[in-house]
Amino acid sequence: MKKNVIVIGGGSSGLMAAATAAKTGAVVTLLEKNTSLGRKLLLTGGGRCNVTNNRSEEEIISYIPGNGRFLHSAFNQFNQFDIMEFFMSRGVALKEEDHGRMFPVTDKARTILETFIEELKKQNVTVRTNVTVKSLRFNSENEVAGVLLDDGEELAADRIVLATGGKTYSRTGSSGDGYKFAKAAGHTITELYPTEAPITSDEPFIAERVLKGLSLRNVALSVKNKKGKKVVTHQMDMIFTHFGVSGPAALRCSMFVHQTKKRDKVEEVDMTLDVFPDKSAGQLEQELMRLIKEAPNKSVKNGWKDLMPERYLLFGLEKASIDPDEALKTLTPGVIKAFVEFCKDFSFTVNGTQPLDKAFVTGGGVSTKEVNPKTMESKKAKGLYFCGELLDYNGYTGGYNITGAFVTGHTAGFHAATDE
Repeated sequence: MKKNVIVIGGGSSGLMAAATAAKTGAVVTLLEKNTSLGRKLLLTGGGRCNVTNNRSEEEIISYIPGNGRFLHSAFNQFNQFDIMEFFMSRGVALKEEDHGRMFPVTDKARTILETFIEELKKQNVTVRTNVTVKSLRFNSENEVAGVLLDDGEELAADRIVLATGGKTYSRTGSSGDGYKFAKAAGHTITELYPTEAPITSDEPFIAERVLKGLSLRNVALSVKNKKGKKVVTHQMDMIFTHFGVSGPAALRCSMFVHQTKKRDKVEEVDMTLDVFPDKSAGQLEQELMRLIKEAPNKSVKNGWKDLMPERYLLFGLEKASIDPDEALKTLTPGVIKAFVEFCKDFSFTVNGTQPLDKAFVTGGGVSTKEVNPKTMESKKAKGLYFCGELLDYNGYTGGYNITGAFVTGHTAGFHAATDE
């Protein structure tokens, strides 16, 4: 007998869950509270939709530092190559960009959304938009029975897939409804926090906007714990802002700022910046000495101007107590070493990140300890399945979170349709 499956949430994971459940033989109804499907999907990848990543499974999971290991069983059933095949077999040409990121050749997220919409039509999925679920219904044995809509309508179901997303991008409807439903079903919701979020700082040079808007390329940004040990380092681009630091390196460090603050029970954590990550301190010192030897009478700011952006150079010279207008030949070994130390290990404090609504990804969520990793079914309530950002896993930007959404969506949809 065909299962009656209700999928709540028409985002990345919900679309995949609905399409998969229907293709696997279930009668599927997809409920979305917005007036249209995939509003957040249309924003992903800068509006181009970075559908997955072409790295190996191990690498992808390593780029999902928040509980990525939970996804191993799901990847064994549907992985990044299956995601590519899903779209390519439906006429979507894909292309690979830097760091393995995969995009539709059209460079439009709408191409991906329209592919899903066509698939839902083909699989006879009933799509209902502009409907809000008030609560889930369970029978006396805590098995799924259906849903109650806010207008009083009740819909029966054998299986429910919760795909309501996290709490980021609230303007797209991600208001955290799924956490409420999961909690009512007996699930633990781990602390929610912003990840892939800009980092905030009260440092005077930030408050005074000394470096505001300055971009640095290919630098190593690190988070340190209270013992001075590096918790994580990311070598990418970054930008100074009026509130702290942002850009790829900072976004990837953000969850570790949150975790380090919590673990060390502190209000601020140290970060360090190395603008020459591919050179040792000794190599950099030799390069500076060579520049001094080649043009000893040049001013420091002119002799070293090609090392880095001018504003950062002047900032560093001030930190090393060097007059930018003095001649290179007058520099002492001590101040040269001080400048090298600034270049390789500039330390500053940060106090957190911008809030969830400014983050790309929600950290925390439905505890993965209470969800079967092979099926995405609840261990608390039979017939209830989870997928996507609602679950307590999170990855970096670059196609990793959407890969997790599609992988868990497919797994949840397949098992909701086939499990006894």
